[in-house]
Amino acid sequence: MSGKSSIKVACIQMSIIDCNKQLNIQKALAMAKYAVSAGAELLVFPEVFSTGFCYDNIENAAEYENGETIREMCAFSKAHECVMVFSIIEKKEKNTSYTELEYYNLGVCVEDGHVAGTYRKTHPFKREKQYFSAGYSIYPVRLPRRKLTIGLQICYEIRFPEVSRKLTLLGSDILVTIAEFPIPRGHIWRSLAIARAIENQIPHIACNRVGEGSDSLFFGGSIIVDQLGDIMEEAGDDESVISGTVDLERTIKTRDEIPVLDDRRTDLY
Repeated sequence: MSGKSSIKVACIQMSIIDCNKQLNIQKALAMAKYAVSAGAELLVFPEVFSTGFCYDNIENAAEYENGETIREMCAFSKAHECVMVFSIIEKKEKNTSYTELEYYNLGVCVEDGHVAGTYRKTHPFKREKQYFSAGYSIYPVRLPRRKLTIGLQICYEIRFPEVSRKLTLLGSDILVTIAEFPIPRGHIWRSLAIARAIENQIPHIACNRVGEGSDSLFFGGSIIVDQLGDIMEEAGDDESVISGTVDLERTIKTRDEIPVLDDRRTDLY
């Protein structure tokens, strides 16, 4: 469990101009500056926020792990002493070959200017499978400076209760979902975001894209849910920053009152 009793979190719900990395980063950091000026310490951004999926120009949109997006986010995180959670299109050499590339949807957690950990999306959705390799491990990210553990999952994975349950059992303090969930799936998104919090008795920050993409419309609906499944803050369908203070100590009290995790029948499932 975290060394902190509470933390102020923020979701940066933004529209994304597909394939325009510079403008997307500029907008994201402007919104992030507003969030930290209001006291936010943990900032969450939509999935592949700096490029969108950019399938038609994926090789140029993709970055190595030390690329532009991560450098910019690290610089901001260091200057403002905050945590930032996001994902990028990652490219890397395949099987040590310098001529063949593979791509991943790489989730990143940055703490005070340093990459604290990464997670490669393990469940690509439909068209994503044509471009992205699937990640091969599910582990939370531990933030050593804050003694905080983040369970990061990406978009489609909110539909898989096994992912958030594993992240919970491995000691996550907060569940974070970053997404590009499109219209018309707003009711599904909201229901699953609340359910993942309730069944694991864990705070959940679910941050979605808003606006028009190259082949989809996005409804936003970013949401911050507490350990009981109560909604702390919820966004509409426009660009916005939502925030709330998460009481981390409430997790212990919630699990003492309703011992869901202790009462699991691991001999049966």
